[in-house]
Amino acid sequence: MLPEDRGTRSGREEPHDRAPMKVTRITSHVLSYDMPEPLGYSQQYYAKRSAHLVEVETDEGVTGWGECFGPGNVALANKAIVEGVIQPMVLGLDPMDRDVIWHKVYNLLRDHGQKGMPLQSLSGVDIALWDIAGKATGQPIAKLIGGAHRDSVGVYGYGMMLRPEPVEDLAARFVDEAAAIKAAGFQATKMKIGMGPRDDVRLAEAVRRGVGEGFDFMADANHAYTTSDAFYVGRALDELGCYWFEEPVAPEDLDGYKELRAGLRTNIAGGEAEFNRWGWRGLLESRGLDIAQPEVCALGGISEYLRVLALCHAHFTPVVNHVWGSGIAVAANLQLLAAMPPLPGGLHPREPWLEFDTTDNKFRDKLLQEPLNIQQQVRTSGGTVAIPMGPGLGVAPDRDVIQRYKIA
Repeated sequence: MLPEDRGTRSGREEPHDRAPMKVTRITSHVLSYDMPEPLGYSQQYYAKRSAHLVEVETDEGVTGWGECFGPGNVALANKAIVEGVIQPMVLGLDPMDRDVIWHKVYNLLRDHGQKGMPLQSLSGVDIALWDIAGKATGQPIAKLIGGAHRDSVGVYGYGMMLRPEPVEDLAARFVDEAAAIKAAGFQATKMKIGMGPRDDVRLAEAVRRGVGEGFDFMADANHAYTTSDAFYVGRALDELGCYWFEEPVAPEDLDGYKELRAGLRTNIAGGEAEFNRWGWRGLLESRGLDIAQPEVCALGGISEYLRVLALCHAHFTPVVNHVWGSGIAVAANLQLLAAMPPLPGGLHPREPWLEFDTTDNKFRDKLLQEPLNIQQQVRTSGGTVAIPMGPGLGVAPDRDVIQRYKIA
C-alpha cells in the first residue's frame, strides 16, 4: 500500500486526519426552588435550594455537563464568570485538550483571583469537558482517569441541620433524625453544629443517643470556632467516639488545625474551602488534617482534583470528597471515588465514602433522566451505591426539569 493510500480504503477519514472537535457554546443554568422549611449551618439559615449547572456544546453535537459550587447570589455571579469571562477564552478550542484549556483559563484569571469564585466557575467548565471526553470515547470518566478500583462505594448520610428553634427542641429532633438515617441503611451519619460550644455538646450527645454505640457519626462546624472553643467541643467529641470533627476553625487558621490534630483523638477533617494544588500544598504541609475533603465543583474541577488527590496521597492523608449539589455533582464524585486508589492499601483498607445530603434536594433526586436512586440502593445493598458505567459522567439531566426551575 502506498503511503498516501494508508487508512483510506473504506473511503472514510482516519481519526488523525479529521479536524479536531471545537467548543461552540458554554451556558450556565442557575436553578432554585423554595425549601419545605428553613435549614441552616453555623453561618446562616437558608430557605431556597439552588444549583448551578454548566453546559458545554461542541460542533460535533457532543454536549458535556458540569456543576459549579456556590449557592444563591454566588451562583448568579459565577454565571457571569462562566459565560462572560471563561467562554470567550474557550470558544473554538478542542474540548479534548482539557489540561491546555485549564491552564489557559487559570493563567489568564490568576491576576484576578487564585481561589474562590473564579475557581468555582472553572470547575463547572472542566467537569463538562471531562464529560465530553467520556462521551467522545465511549468510556466512563473513571476509565479515563485510569480505571475503577471499585464498582460501588459506601454512603454516609448527613442531616441534623440547624433550625431556628430552641436547642432543647433541636436536640430532641436530632435524636430522631440520627436514628432514621441509621435505619435507612447509611453506613455513618454527619450532623451540623455551631450553636455555641455548650449547646453543640448537647446536640452531639443527642446524635450519639440516636445512633447508639458502635456507629460512626461526624460533626461539621463550618469553621464556627476559635481554637479554644474547638478544643472544648472536640474533647466532648472524643468522649462520644465521634469519627471526625469537620472544619472546626477558619480555613485560614492552619496553626489551629495543627494544634487540634495534635491535641484531640477525633480525626480532624477539612479542605472544602481550599482551592487548587497550590492552596492544598500549604494545607497538607501544615500537617493539620487527618482527612482531606476536596470539593471538585469548587477547587478547579476534575483536572485539578486529580492533582490535589495526588498531593493528599503523597502526604498520606486519606480523602473523603466533600459533596454538595445536584445529581451532576453526585455523579462526578461517584466517578472520582471509583478511580481513587486505596490508601495505604492492603487486604482490608478503609474505603472512601460518598457524602449524601438527606435533606430535601429535588436537583439531586429529580434532575436526571435516569435517577441514581441512592436512597433505595442504600436500603437494599448494605449502605452502598453503584458507580454509573455509561460514557462520561454516566448521567444526563432532564431539560424539562432545568426549564421548570431555572432562574437565570
